[in-house]
Amino acid sequence: MRRQNHSSVFEFILLGFSNYPELQGQMFGAFLVIYLVTVLGNAIIITIIFLDQSLHIPMYLFLQNLSLVDLCFSTVITPEILVVLTSEKATISFGGCFVQMYFILLFGGTECFLLGAMAYDRFAAICHPLSYPVIMNKSVFVKLVMFSWVSGTMMTTLQTTWVFSFPYCDHKEINHLFCETPPVLELACADTFLFEVYAFTGTILIVMVPFLLILLSYTRILFAILKMPSTTGRQKAFSTCASHLTSVTLFYGTASITYLQPKSRYSPDTKKLMSLAYTLLTPLLNPVIYSLRNKEMKRAVVKLWQRKVTLHTG
Repeated sequence: MRRQNHSSVFEFILLGFSNYPELQGQMFGAFLVIYLVTVLGNAIIITIIFLDQSLHIPMYLFLQNLSLVDLCFSTVITPEILVVLTSEKATISFGGCFVQMYFILLFGGTECFLLGAMAYDRFAAICHPLSYPVIMNKSVFVKLVMFSWVSGTMMTTLQTTWVFSFPYCDHKEINHLFCETPPVLELACADTFLFEVYAFTGTILIVMVPFLLILLSYTRILFAILKMPSTTGRQKAFSTCASHLTSVTLFYGTASITYLQPKSRYSPDTKKLMSLAYTLLTPLLNPVIYSLRNKEMKRAVVKLWQRKVTLHTG
């Protein structure tokens, strides 16, 4: 019998959390609040850094890029999740699924590299303060940001094109909240072994290598902190490093579990929760962890607010 090719599948059905209809209303409310707070938090960071000239230094420009990635990452995923939670039968076209997967991988991959670059920037600033302006000059900053975006784009183009080159026959039901590689790949009616080898290797390079570099950078930073004479300074630096590492571990940990074994034996609900951890929680937490604990950012917010009040009362 002739096997149908993928062109026979015009749309996919996203099952979401259809096993728990009684929880869908609460989940919709929670995810909507998370999305709105994520958009607001990241938009504020992008705007403040853009408007305040004193923040146009690598540390904050990296943060601005991270906020842009998080804002886009969340926008590609969360509105689709909200549609799935409010529909009896949520469908997404073959092309729509391709586009969503492409941008999920693009922003996810770019974030992996950006977090690595940000850790290197902090390492250079804390461990080599005198030579920091030379180590992290404008040219190096631009190259690191460009590398993050270009690497993310190259990896994404190859992976998404490969996933959608497989035949899907009549398999339409994606047991997930959005078009992520592992649940879509499970529907392929072809041998995906070579792709799984590529996915494993790619995840090691894109996720594990930056994560290890971050851990190495923070180890060096912690040793530098221990040499600080001020106890208050040590406590503050430890607190900042711990919060950064928490966010980074959540993002890299759940992303690596998801992508190292695209056809892993975890239950579908476990896979959904792991995906939500790095696609919803990380973009929500990053503005709090990297900005609201930062004196310069708080000062810039106050300055901007005072300027706005002065304009209105003047």
